[in-house]
Amino acid sequence: MIPNETTISSKTNARVKQLRGAFAGNARLSEGLVAIEGEHLVEEAIRSGVTLKTVFVGGRKPAPAGLPPETELLRLTDDTFVSAVETSSPQGIAALMVPPVHRLEDLLKVAAPLIVIACGLQDPGNLGALIRSAEAFGAAGLLTTAGTVSAWNQKALRSGAGSTLRLPVVPTTVEQVRELKHKKVRLLAAVGSRNDAMDAHDVDLHGPCAVMIGNEGAGLSDEWMAMSDARVTIPCPGPVESLNAAVAGSLLLYEASRQRSASKEVG
Repeated sequence: MIPNETTISSKTNARVKQLRGAFAGNARLSEGLVAIEGEHLVEEAIRSGVTLKTVFVGGRKPAPAGLPPETELLRLTDDTFVSAVETSSPQGIAALMVPPVHRLEDLLKVAAPLIVIACGLQDPGNLGALIRSAEAFGAAGLLTTAGTVSAWNQKALRSGAGSTLRLPVVPTTVEQVRELKHKKVRLLAAVGSRNDAMDAHDVDLHGPCAVMIGNEGAGLSDEWMAMSDARVTIPCPGPVESLNAAVAGSLLLYEASRQRSASKEVG
Protein backbone atom coordinates (compact mmCIF):
# COMPACT_ATOMS: atom_id res chain seq x y z
CA MET A 1 0.00 0.00 0.00
CA ILE A 2 1.42 3.36 -1.03
CA PRO A 3 0.68 6.28 1.29
CA ASN A 4 -1.31 9.17 -0.14
CA GLU A 5 0.89 11.66 -1.94
CA THR A 6 0.94 15.41 -1.51
CA THR A 7 2.65 17.57 -4.11
CA ILE A 8 4.71 20.54 -2.89
CA SER A 9 6.30 23.27 -4.98
CA SER A 10 7.18 25.80 -2.26
CA LYS A 11 10.76 25.90 -1.01
CA THR A 12 9.50 27.45 2.23
CA ASN A 13 7.12 24.61 3.03
CA ALA A 14 7.51 23.50 6.66
CA ARG A 15 8.47 19.93 5.75
CA VAL A 16 10.94 21.09 3.12
CA LYS A 17 12.56 23.40 5.68
CA GLN A 18 12.67 20.51 8.16
CA LEU A 19 14.45 18.32 5.62
CA ARG A 20 16.88 21.10 4.80
CA GLY A 21 17.56 21.63 8.50
CA ALA A 22 18.19 17.92 9.03
CA PHE A 23 20.76 17.84 6.23
CA ALA A 24 22.43 20.87 7.81
CA GLY A 25 22.57 19.11 11.18
CA ASN A 26 20.26 21.66 12.80
CA ALA A 27 18.56 19.71 15.61
CA ARG A 28 16.03 22.50 16.25
CA LEU A 29 14.81 22.70 12.65
CA SER A 30 14.90 18.94 12.14
CA GLU A 31 13.05 18.32 15.43
CA GLY A 32 15.50 15.53 16.22
CA LEU A 33 14.99 13.64 12.97
CA VAL A 34 17.84 12.48 10.71
CA ALA A 35 17.90 13.03 6.95
CA ILE A 36 18.92 10.30 4.55
CA GLU A 37 19.25 10.61 0.79
CA GLY A 38 19.44 8.20 -2.09
CA GLU A 39 17.55 5.14 -3.21
CA HIS A 40 19.90 2.69 -1.49
CA LEU A 41 19.76 4.29 1.96
CA VAL A 42 15.99 4.71 1.86
CA GLU A 43 15.56 1.08 0.79
CA GLU A 44 17.93 -0.01 3.57
CA ALA A 45 15.92 2.00 6.09
CA ILE A 46 12.69 0.31 4.99
CA ARG A 47 14.33 -3.12 5.07
CA SER A 48 15.83 -2.47 8.51
CA GLY A 49 12.53 -1.42 10.03
CA VAL A 50 13.66 2.11 10.83
CA THR A 51 10.79 4.54 11.40
CA LEU A 52 10.49 6.89 8.44
CA LYS A 53 8.39 9.92 9.27
CA THR A 54 8.39 11.50 5.82
CA VAL A 55 9.64 10.36 2.43
CA PHE A 56 10.33 12.98 -0.26
CA VAL A 57 10.43 12.13 -3.96
CA GLY A 58 11.36 14.57 -6.66
CA GLY A 59 9.69 15.10 -10.02
CA ARG A 60 8.43 11.82 -11.46
CA LYS A 61 10.59 9.57 -9.29
CA PRO A 62 8.49 6.55 -8.28
CA ALA A 63 7.76 6.09 -4.58
CA PRO A 64 9.80 3.34 -2.93
CA ALA A 65 8.13 -0.02 -2.45
CA GLY A 66 7.29 -1.29 0.99
CA LEU A 67 6.52 2.02 2.69
CA PRO A 68 4.31 1.56 5.76
CA PRO A 69 0.89 3.19 5.24
CA GLU A 70 1.50 5.64 8.09
CA THR A 71 4.54 7.15 6.34
CA GLU A 72 3.97 10.64 4.97
CA LEU A 73 4.87 10.81 1.28
CA LEU A 74 5.59 14.18 -0.30
CA ARG A 75 6.28 14.74 -3.98
CA LEU A 76 8.43 17.81 -4.57
CA THR A 77 8.96 19.68 -7.79
CA ASP A 78 12.49 19.17 -9.08
CA ASP A 79 13.80 22.60 -8.09
CA THR A 80 12.26 22.33 -4.62
CA PHE A 81 13.84 18.92 -4.10
CA VAL A 82 17.27 20.17 -5.19
CA SER A 83 17.00 23.11 -2.79
CA ALA A 84 16.41 20.81 0.19
CA VAL A 85 19.03 18.07 -0.20
CA GLU A 86 22.79 18.06 0.27
CA THR A 87 24.24 16.38 -2.82
CA SER A 88 24.96 18.26 -6.03
CA SER A 89 23.52 15.43 -8.16
CA PRO A 90 20.50 14.24 -6.16
CA GLN A 91 18.86 10.90 -6.87
CA GLY A 92 15.37 12.24 -6.36
CA ILE A 93 14.55 10.53 -3.08
CA ALA A 94 15.17 11.45 0.55
CA ALA A 95 13.58 10.83 3.92
CA LEU A 96 13.34 12.03 7.51
CA MET A 97 13.83 9.17 9.94
CA VAL A 98 13.73 8.61 13.67
CA PRO A 99 17.31 7.71 14.67
CA PRO A 100 17.55 4.38 16.52
CA VAL A 101 18.61 4.73 20.16
CA HIS A 102 20.80 2.08 21.79
CA ARG A 103 22.38 1.69 25.22
CA LEU A 104 25.82 0.43 26.17
CA GLU A 105 24.19 -2.24 28.33
CA ASP A 106 22.59 -3.72 25.21
CA LEU A 107 26.01 -4.46 23.71
CA LEU A 108 27.01 -6.45 26.78
CA LYS A 109 24.03 -8.79 26.65
CA VAL A 110 25.59 -10.95 23.94
CA ALA A 111 28.09 -13.68 24.77
CA ALA A 112 31.72 -12.53 24.43
CA PRO A 113 30.88 -9.16 22.89
CA LEU A 114 33.21 -7.71 20.28
CA ILE A 115 33.06 -3.91 20.46
CA VAL A 116 34.71 -1.10 18.50
CA ILE A 117 35.51 2.20 20.21
CA ALA A 118 36.06 5.24 17.98
CA CYS A 119 38.32 7.50 20.06
CA GLY A 120 38.27 10.88 18.37
CA LEU A 121 37.78 9.77 14.75
CA GLN A 122 37.11 12.93 12.78
CA ASP A 123 36.79 11.73 9.21
CA PRO A 124 33.15 10.74 8.57
CA GLY A 125 34.21 8.41 5.77
CA ASN A 126 36.41 6.49 8.19
CA LEU A 127 33.67 6.23 10.78
CA GLY A 128 31.10 5.03 8.26
CA ALA A 129 33.50 2.43 6.85
CA LEU A 130 34.31 1.24 10.37
CA ILE A 131 30.61 0.87 11.20
CA ARG A 132 30.13 -1.15 8.02
CA SER A 133 33.04 -3.44 8.88
CA ALA A 134 31.81 -3.81 12.46
CA GLU A 135 28.48 -5.12 11.21
CA ALA A 136 30.12 -7.32 8.58
CA PHE A 137 32.42 -9.05 11.10
CA GLY A 138 29.84 -9.57 13.83
CA ALA A 139 30.63 -6.82 16.33
CA ALA A 140 28.02 -6.18 18.99
CA GLY A 141 28.25 -2.44 18.35
CA LEU A 142 30.41 0.65 18.15
CA LEU A 143 31.03 3.28 20.80
CA THR A 144 31.85 6.90 19.94
CA THR A 145 33.74 9.14 22.34
CA ALA A 146 34.01 12.92 22.62
CA GLY A 147 35.64 14.41 19.53
CA THR A 148 34.34 11.70 17.19
CA VAL A 149 32.24 12.81 14.23
CA SER A 150 28.53 12.01 14.42
CA ALA A 151 27.45 8.69 12.96
CA TRP A 152 24.54 10.62 11.39
CA ASN A 153 26.87 12.84 9.39
CA GLN A 154 25.82 12.51 5.74
CA LYS A 155 29.21 11.26 4.53
CA ALA A 156 29.36 8.79 7.41
CA LEU A 157 25.89 7.51 6.52
CA ARG A 158 26.85 7.03 2.88
CA SER A 159 30.10 5.27 3.82
CA GLY A 160 28.19 3.03 6.22
CA ALA A 161 25.99 1.89 3.31
CA GLY A 162 23.07 1.12 5.61
CA SER A 163 24.98 -0.49 8.49
CA THR A 164 24.47 2.61 10.67
CA LEU A 165 20.75 1.92 10.55
CA ARG A 166 21.23 -1.52 12.13
CA LEU A 167 24.44 -1.71 14.14
CA PRO A 168 24.12 -0.21 17.64
CA VAL A 169 26.17 3.00 17.74
CA VAL A 170 26.36 4.46 21.25
CA PRO A 171 27.91 7.78 22.34
CA THR A 172 29.95 7.12 25.48
CA THR A 173 32.26 8.74 28.02
CA VAL A 174 35.75 7.94 29.24
CA GLU A 175 34.25 6.75 32.53
CA GLN A 176 31.89 4.35 30.75
CA VAL A 177 34.74 2.91 28.71
CA ARG A 178 36.82 2.47 31.86
CA GLU A 179 33.88 0.66 33.47
CA LEU A 180 34.06 -1.96 30.70
CA LYS A 181 37.26 -3.24 32.31
CA HIS A 182 35.29 -4.03 35.47
CA LYS A 183 32.86 -5.99 33.33
CA LYS A 184 35.64 -8.26 32.07
CA VAL A 185 35.93 -6.60 28.65
CA ARG A 186 39.55 -6.31 27.54
CA LEU A 187 40.49 -2.95 26.05
CA LEU A 188 42.82 -3.33 23.09
CA ALA A 189 44.62 -0.26 21.74
CA ALA A 190 45.19 -0.37 17.98
CA VAL A 191 48.64 1.11 17.29
CA GLY A 192 51.16 1.30 14.49
CA SER A 193 54.44 -0.60 14.55
CA ARG A 194 55.74 -0.50 18.14
CA ASN A 195 58.10 -2.65 20.16
CA ASP A 196 55.55 -3.03 22.97
CA ALA A 197 52.67 -4.06 20.68
CA MET A 198 51.53 -7.61 19.95
CA ASP A 199 50.82 -8.76 16.42
CA ALA A 200 47.07 -9.11 15.90
CA HIS A 201 47.23 -12.83 15.12
CA ASP A 202 49.02 -13.44 18.43
CA VAL A 203 46.28 -11.79 20.49
CA ASP A 204 43.45 -13.94 21.83
CA LEU A 205 40.29 -12.27 20.52
CA HIS A 206 37.83 -14.98 21.53
CA GLY A 207 36.65 -13.40 24.77
CA PRO A 208 34.88 -10.09 25.44
CA CYS A 209 37.02 -7.31 23.99
CA ALA A 210 36.85 -3.76 22.72
CA VAL A 211 39.18 -2.46 20.00
CA MET A 212 40.07 1.21 20.43
CA ILE A 213 40.74 3.12 17.19
CA GLY A 214 42.37 6.52 17.58
CA ASN A 215 42.33 9.83 15.78
CA GLU A 216 43.54 9.78 12.16
CA GLY A 217 46.49 12.09 12.83
CA ALA A 218 47.30 11.83 16.51
CA GLY A 219 46.26 8.24 17.19
CA LEU A 220 45.15 7.25 20.67
CA SER A 221 45.76 9.78 23.43
CA ASP A 222 47.90 8.98 26.46
CA GLU A 223 44.70 8.56 28.49
CA TRP A 224 43.36 5.86 26.20
CA MET A 225 46.73 4.14 25.97
CA ALA A 226 47.07 4.03 29.76
CA MET A 227 43.61 2.51 30.01
CA SER A 228 44.29 -0.29 27.56
CA ASP A 229 44.98 -3.88 28.61
CA ALA A 230 47.12 -4.58 25.56
CA ARG A 231 48.49 -2.85 22.47
CA VAL A 232 47.80 -4.50 19.14
CA THR A 233 49.37 -3.87 15.77
CA ILE A 234 48.92 -5.27 12.28
CA PRO A 235 52.20 -6.54 10.88
CA CYS A 236 52.97 -4.90 7.55
CA PRO A 237 55.85 -6.14 5.41
CA GLY A 238 55.73 -2.96 3.34
CA PRO A 239 57.55 0.28 4.31
CA VAL A 240 54.59 2.03 6.00
CA GLU A 241 54.38 3.20 9.60
CA SER A 242 50.64 2.84 10.04
CA LEU A 243 47.38 2.11 8.27
CA ASN A 244 44.30 4.22 7.68
CA ALA A 245 42.08 4.13 10.80
CA ALA A 246 39.16 2.40 9.08
CA VAL A 247 41.45 -0.13 7.38
CA ALA A 248 43.26 -0.96 10.62
CA GLY A 249 39.99 -1.35 12.49
CA SER A 250 38.54 -3.52 9.75
CA LEU A 251 41.56 -5.84 9.73
CA LEU A 252 41.40 -6.27 13.51
CA LEU A 253 37.68 -7.01 13.29
CA TYR A 254 38.38 -9.58 10.58
CA GLU A 255 41.02 -11.23 12.75
CA ALA A 256 38.58 -11.43 15.66
CA SER A 257 35.93 -12.89 13.38
CA ARG A 258 38.42 -15.40 11.96
CA GLN A 259 39.51 -16.59 15.39
CA ARG A 260 35.96 -16.94 16.62
CA SER A 261 34.81 -18.79 13.51
CA ALA A 262 37.77 -21.16 13.72
CA SER A 263 37.02 -22.04 17.34
CA LYS A 264 33.39 -22.80 16.44
CA GLU A 265 34.52 -25.15 13.69
CA VAL A 266 36.85 -26.96 16.07
CA GLY A 267 34.10 -27.16 18.68
